Amino acid sequence: MKKVTDESFKKYGRILDLDTKEFVEVMMKKDTVMEGTVYKASDPDFEQLPLFTQLQKEVYGDVPIEFGYCNGRNNKLNAVEYHRCSEIDIAATDLILMLGCQQDINYANNTYETEKIEQFFIPAGTAVELYATTLHFAPSRENNEEFRCGIVLIKDTNLPLETKPTDATGENRLLFARNKWLICHSESKPAKNGGCIGLIGKNLEI
Repeated sequence: MKKVTDESFKKYGRILDLDTKEFVEVMMKKDTVMEGTVYKASDPDFEQLPLFTQLQKEVYGDVPIEFGYCNGRNNKLNAVEYHRCSEIDIAATDLILMLGCQQDINYANNTYETEKIEQFFIPAGTAVELYATTLHFAPSRENNEEFRCGIVLIKDTNLPLETKPTDATGENRLLFARNKWLICHSESKPAKNGGCIGLIGKNLEI
């Protein structure tokens, strides 16, 4: 595992100089998740914060965004996803991100080798931008403790698709939700929900 300050993180994203104290205080009042993970694309508690306006104007160039969260307990990779925009992750607790590069996907058969994944430790209070070509999924935490992570994306990302062709091929087969392309491991929950199974190798575990 590497620190987010490590030079190798630069191909995946960057640390943002943001005041996250107020966000962390609001996040820590959310209900505790005892098992699994909970994702909410848009949360009004966060979208009323000055940080929301700052992110929309300074990071996303004043296009509409959503500010939600992913909280829970997770210690496996399970899947990798990417978007056509950067994702901002704000750690309210210490957490670990498992990251890869979209360029390493084999689009001939929609597969990705899990041995290429790198793990990075993100300290509580840290905000990072993950570039659009960075593969990622739910955060993790050592000893399966609860993690809490703010998630900022272009508005409507991760919402259900209006229609999804049953005969999709190529990269279109990976489209799992709006602005969300997903490759999952055979052991994962998304695999049981129609996700494209294409992770080759171990389902990496913290």
